[in-house]
Amino acid sequence: MKPGLLVISHGSREAGWVALVDEAVEAARVLLGDELHIEAAFLELVEGRLIQDGIDRLEAAGITHVLALPLFISSGSTHVDEIGWALGAYPEPKLETDLEKLQISTGLSLSYGKPMDDDSELVSIVLDRLREMSHDPSQESILLVGHGSQEAGFQEAWEQGLAAIAKRLTELGGYHTCSTALLLPNQVPERLKQLRINNTHNDILILPLFLSEGYFTKEAVPRRLEKSMPSQAYRYEGRALMPHPEVSSWIVRRAREWAENLQK
Repeated sequence: MKPGLLVISHGSREAGWVALVDEAVEAARVLLGDELHIEAAFLELVEGRLIQDGIDRLEAAGITHVLALPLFISSGSTHVDEIGWALGAYPEPKLETDLEKLQISTGLSLSYGKPMDDDSELVSIVLDRLREMSHDPSQESILLVGHGSQEAGFQEAWEQGLAAIAKRLTELGGYHTCSTALLLPNQVPERLKQLRINNTHNDILILPLFLSEGYFTKEAVPRRLEKSMPSQAYRYEGRALMPHPEVSSWIVRRAREWAENLQK
């Protein structure tokens, strides 16, 4: 038995995103040493490094058992669903997809992991980002803004994950209140307004739950905030979750847990 890990993330034409993923995976590779072979692959747009390319490289390296780990924020992502179907993790995707079934040899045993959701490493990253903005947590209200989805089942998964993160922030960070909002559907104006009404004297800190900085953190979220309330009424810095060493720690923990179960 020769185990391997395939870290799968969203594709992008931006070299910066590919570099972020590669840095996180390389740090995980260093931490794991010779424990298992690691490849990073992308859903789309990164030529020569798509999911099938990653599978082919693992097979060429003689890997017999693979954990495909989706580097995504939420189980509510439709991409997580379609990737799982393409890998054969379940018989049908919940939504139509342009992906095709991936070619996996009968000699390769593949397991599909889960995204970060409310895992402790993600909560730790969020706490670090908030500390960079915070002055007095007991007098601050937090609004977490995620991408979300308007699809039935997917929206609920997003909301459940964000609610669990919010609960941990109040427990571990000492923040007075923590609320959540999705861009899809657009919950930002209502949730921000309600947060202000219910916490009149608190400072409001807005944190975007996105792995990398880009269109959503620099344009989409700020625009919706500004339409809801004057910018001086809240604090928003737009920092994304990566780069952060806890992303590599998450990859390593998930890989080791899976590898340990293989031995049982």
